[in-house]
This record gives sequence, structure tokens and C-alpha cells, in this order.
Amino acid sequence: MAEGSGCAVALVSGGIDSPVAVARMLAQGWEIIPLHASLEPLTTDEAELKTLAAMHHLGGAASPLVSGGNGLGAELYVIPVGEVLSRFILPAMHRDYFVHMKRLFNRLACMLAEQVGATHIITGENIGQVSSQTLGNLGAVAATSDYPIMRPLLALDKLDIMHMAKALGTYEISTGPEQCDVIGPKHPTTVADLDRLLENEAVLGGIEGLAKGCFENLRKVRF
Repeated sequence: MAEGSGCAVALVSGGIDSPVAVARMLAQGWEIIPLHASLEPLTTDEAELKTLAAMHHLGGAASPLVSGGNGLGAELYVIPVGEVLSRFILPAMHRDYFVHMKRLFNRLACMLAEQVGATHIITGENIGQVSSQTLGNLGAVAATSDYPIMRPLLALDKLDIMHMAKALGTYEISTGPEQCDVIGPKHPTTVADLDRLLENEAVLGGIEGLAKGCFENLRKVRF
């Protein structure tokens, strides 16, 4: 591995950004453990299938990466979260739905990192691209993490990310309707109140308890 590299859990979706984030870190010599939080049964398995295809493309024999994607392994970790996320549609907490969602994802990534011995978390977050990625929300999301979070796309222009995805060959795999907002609010909060988040999560058993319940259904899929 390159100097300064290590092992990280990467949160990967069926969208355009996260495969590019994974590719950039693979190019730096990192070993990547990909984790997909599936919104099933709220959605179909389309996002999981797109994620599998993107990871196979980056890590397979025809990988576009100079390293051949050999730091990616051959398994995608999948955790269903749809049932838990459906609890955040109560009126008092629905405006914060996307922040709660990302906080749950971070806790799951931390749990997997502890299990596999990873030292960092990787996300495809990009400042201001969606409501959960405003400066006012990123801090509240990161507060759930026990591990340093690396965001290799954080300050990049969306068009640049799209060009990178096309160069990698993941753009066509990742395009299609987004499913993460299937039960999200029309007017989500852009500046989270951490106390409010904690209070609302406590009503449902706390983010740690919710994450543990999801983590029990962890499965691995070869790509």
C-alpha cells in the first residue's frame, strides 16, 4: 500500500458519487470494504444491484484503475435499513429525515469498521449537493462516527464528478432515478439541531440501538 494508506469502510450507494470516491481512494492505495445500506423494503433492490455492478467494474479483471482495483476485494456488505428509516416519518422528526438517515449509515459503517479492523470511513459526500450535505448538517452526521471520515469529493464540482464517473466507466451503471428520497420530506432541514436529533432518536430507542438492530441483518454478496 502507498504510504499513509490503510483500510477503510466505504459507504456506497447506487448513485454516481460514491463509486468515484471509492476509485479515488483505491488509487491512493487504500484497502476498501464497501458497505451498502439498502432501503428495502421501502424500495426495490435496484440500488443494491447498481452498487454491485459498480464495485465489480472497479475491482474486476477489466478495472479502469491502474492498480486494477486490487484493494477492493470481492464482497459487498449489505444492511437493510428501510424498516428503521420508516420510523422517522413522525411529524416531529420528518424534516430531519435525511440527517437521521446519514447518522444511521455512519453508525453502521463504524460497527463494520470495528468488525473488520478498518481505521477510517469513506463517503461520497459533496458540500451542498443535497440537504444532508450542507455545512449545517455534515457536523451533525459526523457526530455519530467513532472513526475519521474521509470525503474525497467534498469540494468538487458535480460536473467534475460526473466527468470522472464517465472516465471510470461507472456513470452509465449509476444513472437512473434516486431512491433515497422515497419517504423523505419535501422541505428538509439544512441546519440540524443536534439536541433535537438526539431527542427524536431517543424516542425510537437511540441511534445506537437502531443501528444494532439493523446490523444484525448484515449480509455479504460477492461481486
